[in-house]
Amino acid sequence: MALEKGIAAMVEGFIAAGRPSVRNQTFAERRAGYIASASLAGETEQRVEVKEAELEGLRLRIFSPLHAAGALPTVIYYHGGCFVSGGFETHDNPLRQLAFYSGCRVIAVQYRLAPEYRYPAAHDDAERAAILIRQHAAALGVDVSAITLAGDSAGGHIALVTALRLKAHGIWQPARLLLIYPMLDATAWFESYTRNGLDYIITRETLLTGYEAYLENTPRQHPEASPLWRDDFAGLPPVHIVTAEFDPLCDEGEALFDRLTQQGVTCTSQRWQGVIHGFFQLGGVSQSARDLMRDLAWRARDSDS
Repeated sequence: MALEKGIAAMVEGFIAAGRPSVRNQTFAERRAGYIASASLAGETEQRVEVKEAELEGLRLRIFSPLHAAGALPTVIYYHGGCFVSGGFETHDNPLRQLAFYSGCRVIAVQYRLAPEYRYPAAHDDAERAAILIRQHAAALGVDVSAITLAGDSAGGHIALVTALRLKAHGIWQPARLLLIYPMLDATAWFESYTRNGLDYIITRETLLTGYEAYLENTPRQHPEASPLWRDDFAGLPPVHIVTAEFDPLCDEGEALFDRLTQQGVTCTSQRWQGVIHGFFQLGGVSQSARDLMRDLAWRARDSDS
């Protein structure tokens, strides 16, 4: 399928600019560029309440429907950014939208970034945040029976590993996982890394330099570096996986569906056509992004999704 019109214009501009390489940017420049792109999410959703909180040194941003009271179904959200960028500024508007359309409370977690903090810093922050949010559920207005772990790209990876850690420790499990084009295989084994690796803005190089910065001396086959290949998925809650047609990660997201299903996990997967990695945050230029937001919203609030 052809690229969506708004996304096609972005891709054409990227190619016309000579496919600029992230290796020619500092991490500060890379982070600033990501923040600048946040305007592509569209008009800022105002029909929510937003506040920030801190739990034992972990920063949270909490998005709630207007006038919400009591315990609500809650999405604990881990942002994307290839482990080296992203945060409240890059994901503010999409998470406002998710809270509004779902009627859920959405709690964004700011985990530590590479290269300043390497593996397992982000994973440890994510796990600790999930545990603390559940422990403080009453104060935060969280329905502990309806917690979703979600994330995009590196955040999808982190959401999956967090659920696996919680399961391994016998602590608790979320009601579901929503994984938006997750980074799953640090070895870049799949063909979509070649097929979609050069032209579609978030390139093979963008993704692999993120792994390089975060994993440093951690083997790429480590089970928390490349969770796709794990054999301990059984016992996870239901999982929904979003993939994008022109994403270097498309194949591995679909391979995760196969592996989860083979290991007895209830799983669904949808490939969105005509879009690229990162389209979840492109609601201002992409109809698919707007449709995806509503799809994820009903999945987050529906106890049977």
